[in-house]
Formats: sequence, C-alpha cells, structure tokens
Amino acid sequence: MLLAANYKTLLPQLVRSLKELDREDIMVVIGGVIPAQDYQYLYDSGASAIFGPGTVVPIAAQKVL
Repeated sequence: MLLAANYKTLLPQLVRSLKELDREDIMVVIGGVIPAQDYQYLYDSGASAIFGPGTVVPIAAQKVL
C-alpha cells in the first residue's frame, strides 16, 4: 500500500518490480483522490483496479474478487 501523491511514478515502479520477481499474478489496486484523467495512464501502467473517493467497500471487494 502506498500513501503518496506520486502514484504516476510509484505504480509503474511497483509493477516493474513485481514483474522482475516473476510475480505478475499479484493484482495492483490503487485508490484515493486521483484525477479521472490519470486513470487510463494507471491502467496502462498495470493497475488492475482504481477506487476513488466515495467507493462503496462491498462493491470494491466484488470487483477485486
């Protein structure tokens, strides 16, 4: 879990590190106050799911499962 505003830097680094460890089976989920215009970049960089403010936890859990 990352609690930082530099998600556009950290997410690709995390995904790259997981790939180097042959752990592409691990889903990377990101959330918080992220501008909608950044979502596609994050998906393209390896995010499996993005949850913004107001996300309903049971719905988020279903999406992750």
